Amino acid sequence: MREYRLTDTESKFADIIWANEPLPSRELVKICAMELSWKKSTTYTMLKRLEHKEIFKNKEGMVSACIKKDAFYAERSKLFVEDTFEGSLPKFLASFTRSKKLSHQEIDALQRLIDEHKEG
Repeated sequence: MREYRLTDTESKFADIIWANEPLPSRELVKICAMELSWKKSTTYTMLKRLEHKEIFKNKEGMVSACIKKDAFYAERSKLFVEDTFEGSLPKFLASFTRSKKLSHQEIDALQRLIDEHKEG
C-alpha cells in the first residue's frame, strides 16, 4: 500500500527524481552527490525506502515514478483533510481563512472550482 507521507529529506530526494525522471540510477547518484552531498550508498538506501513506499521504481537501472508529483500531493492533501478535519473541506477552509485573508483572485479561483464541481 502506497504511503503518502515523506520526511523532509525524502521530499527533497523525491523532488529530484520527479524533476529528472526517467533517469539512470547512476545519474541520480551524481545529482544527489552534487545537490545533497550524499554518497552512493545513501542514494540507494533512500531509493529503496521510496520504492517500498511505492512512489518510485528502479527497474533495470532506470528510476521512474510510480505516481506523479501532482497526484501524490493531491492524495496527501486529501488525507490531511480527512485526518485533521474529519474529511470536511469546509472545516479546513474555515480554519485556513481564520489566519490568512484570501485575495480577490483566490476567492474567484475557489468560486470557479466550486462552480465546476457542483452536482447537476
